[in-house]
Amino acid sequence: MGKKGKGRKPKSKCCVSKDRCTRCPIRMLKEGTLPPGYTVKKRKLVKLDKKAAKKLAKAA
Repeated sequence: MGKKGKGRKPKSKCCVSKDRCTRCPIRMLKEGTLPPGYTVKKRKLVKLDKKAAKKLAKAA
């Protein structure tokens, strides 16, 4: 079996299944495995603009 969620791109939209798939953007956000520069809004994967990404990087 492969690694769970490591190195895989998230789906662009959550499929709203009861048991979340390994590529679910909501699950990846919760686990902290979402690629940098991305976030989830209204169950959809959204790319952050440069200002917001810098703001988050500065806060961390």
